[in-house]
This record gives sequence, C-alpha cells and structure tokens, in this order.
Amino acid sequence: ALVSTGSQAITREQSPYAAVGQLARVLVLVENYYVEPVDREKALQGAIKGMVAELDPHSSYLPPEDFKLFQSETEGSFGGIGVEVDARSDAITVIAPIEGAPADRAGIRSGDRIIAVDGRPIQGQPLERIVRLMRGVPGSQVRLMIRRPGVENPHELTIVREQIHLNSVASRRLDGDIAYLRIKQFQQGSHEEFMRAIAQVRQKETRPLAGVVLDLRSNPGGLVDEATSIADELLDRGTIYTTRHRGQITEEVSARSGGALSSLPIVALVNEYSASASELVAGALQDHKRAVIVGSQTFGKGSVQSILELPGGAGMKLTTMLYYTPSGRSIQARGVTPDVAVNGSITTTSAIPVFRERDMEGHISQESAAVQDGGVEAGAQSSSDAGIGADAATGVSTTALEPSRDVRSDPTTGKDLVLSIGYQLVRGVLNSASKR
Repeated sequence: ALVSTGSQAITREQSPYAAVGQLARVLVLVENYYVEPVDREKALQGAIKGMVAELDPHSSYLPPEDFKLFQSETEGSFGGIGVEVDARSDAITVIAPIEGAPADRAGIRSGDRIIAVDGRPIQGQPLERIVRLMRGVPGSQVRLMIRRPGVENPHELTIVREQIHLNSVASRRLDGDIAYLRIKQFQQGSHEEFMRAIAQVRQKETRPLAGVVLDLRSNPGGLVDEATSIADELLDRGTIYTTRHRGQITEEVSARSGGALSSLPIVALVNEYSASASELVAGALQDHKRAVIVGSQTFGKGSVQSILELPGGAGMKLTTMLYYTPSGRSIQARGVTPDVAVNGSITTTSAIPVFRERDMEGHISQESAAVQDGGVEAGAQSSSDAGIGADAATGVSTTALEPSRDVRSDPTTGKDLVLSIGYQLVRGVLNSASKR
C-alpha cells in the first residue's frame, strides 16, 4: 500500500524525471557507440532489473517468463526434473533431489554441482535462468553435467522431465502417540494438506495424540497466508506476527481460539535453512511458549516481499515490510535462536557452506531492523553456541543433523540427531531447561 504524505516542492535534480533523463542519455550513447547493434528492449530490461536488484537481495524485477516461473513455484506443480538448487560459492549446488522425482532416480545427490545444462556452461548465469533451462515440457530431455565432490572427473546425465507435484507436508505417527509433521514449504494448499495429515495421523490409532514434533528444517518459506493458517492451528490466542513499514506497524495478525493442535505439547525443529515464513511460525511458537525450538540458528530472512503485477505479463518482488515476532523481535539478519541448540551444519559435505541472510551482499542489517520502531527492539536475542554438540565427543557426524527421509517410529533408533532430541523432549524423556 502506498500512502501519500502530502505534496512537497522539489528541485529539478530531486525529480525522478532527472534520473530518467540520465537513463535516456546513456541509452542513446550505448545505441550510437557500442561495438555491436543494441537491442533497446533488452537494454532497458537490464536497467530495470539492476535498479530493483540494488535495493536488497530479495527484491527483483521479473520479466514475463521469469514471473510465470515464479508463480508456478507457489502453485506446487511444474514440468521439470525435481531438484532443489541454490547459487553458492559461484556455483549451482544441489541442496537435495525431490524424493522419487527424475533427478532422484537418476542418482543426483546433495552437494553435486551443476556445471552445464544441455552442453552450455552455466557459471555466472542467474539462478532463475538456470532453473528455467532445467524445467520444460514433461517427456522432454535435459542433459546435466555434474561435478561431484571427491570424484575427479565430471559426468553427464540425461534426464527425462516429468510433471513435478510438490507435496508440502509429510506426516507419521511415532511411538508414544506423537505426531510427526514436516512442512517442506508453504505453497497454495499447504494448510489443507496440514489438516489432512493431522486427520490421517489421528486415524491410525484410537488413542488420542500426546504431542507434536513440527519439522521446519530446510523450509525456505513461501506464502505467508498459508504459514499463518498453520500457526493458527498451533496457537489458541495471541499475536502471530506484526509487520512494520518505515517504522510504523502496518499489520498485526492474531490467532483464533480452537486450533486443531492448540492444546498439545509441541517441539519445533529448525536449521540454518529454515527461512522467512518458517521463521515466522517458529518465532510465534517460541514467544508464546507453545513449543521448544530445537536445532540451529535459522536463516534470518525477516523481510516481506509484495508481489506486484506489471503490464505485459512481467512482475516485481519488492521488499515492503519487515516481520516482527509477537514480543517485538525482528527476525531480519538474526533469525530465531533455538531453545535447545544442536551445534553443527546440516550439510552432508563441505561443498555446501553454512550461508545465512547476514552473509548476503546488500541485506537489510540488524541495526536497520532494530530501529524500525525508533529505538532498540524489545526482546532481542543474542546468538549462543551453547547446546548439544555434534562432534567427535558425541560420536555423531553432521549428516545426523539433516532432515531424514527415513523417519522411524522410534526416532532414537535412527541417525537423525535433531529429530531424536525433539522426540525425547516432547515425550518428557529430556528436560529442555537442562540442555540450553
């Protein structure tokens, strides 16, 4: 929402038309003197992209093809190979293949680096463009050149694209009548999936549920409305979050009574790739003391991007607000500090370094977030390394810290350390106060 604060006389230099005039001069010089003929439309698209991208890492101008791709991501269905990737250390690194998808069946692993798509090197290319190259019509083929850590020579894989349907919620009933609910991302229909998962878990036994393990690890966020609806099922009352724009509270979202899981004890699992809307949920549960948060410091993306449609099918993601937890904490560049910290990285290989919002060039700083209300924010947390270590002393490797696909009915018998700790906490076997 744009609010007029009254008219004010400005000088010629302050007018936005002065900047547009400079852009026009540069465009004329480029068109007249560049070594090769210039596509004016392409040049102007690049200028717009650069202007928005300079604001912060999450604001971006999306040409029609990119905007369509972005919309398909939130709908949870697209044609592709089914792999999560990220741009890190000047390379495209596989975070994880989607279970059962073509990439998974072809043998792609976490930590693999994609160096070429259909014979074209991709170093230095924008992530959105690379994703678009890998997506396509179901039944078509794509060739990926993969470099794997520890393997000397790269190898090529030919993968047939399929229609990828992303289920955002996974569930299981654990021993002791504990519901395990993992939310992979917040997309259209996630709340409905969540409610169906709760019903299925409850139907497996006649006994009532005794507690919930909510797994938000590696959840990158997504649609805030879906995250809010799920948080509403976990809380019985109170604020879920507030947003602020230039120091003013613009929205306060509260829970309603009667949430589906509002009376059960909860443990929420997070890691360094729990971001945005998943941090919003974790922060609300923590502030209301509705859940013990277990894992590692979260990513720290506490900004709100408004999606604006533009003529011609283009769009824009523009950072317009910052999230605050119920107690007034900003998530931005800080994240959520777990109540029970499990030290170490979720990564299975040193090829994927720990990378958070504060490491991104041009991010909105903690200091900027802290003075949104005209002073130091209330309830600010400081990071702490205290907690349970995953090292030689415990005999647990860092692979035990990542979300496991094999969720056992008794997690203490598996390799997922964080899940095991969360499970024992919700059952009362461990005391969270002694592990802080």
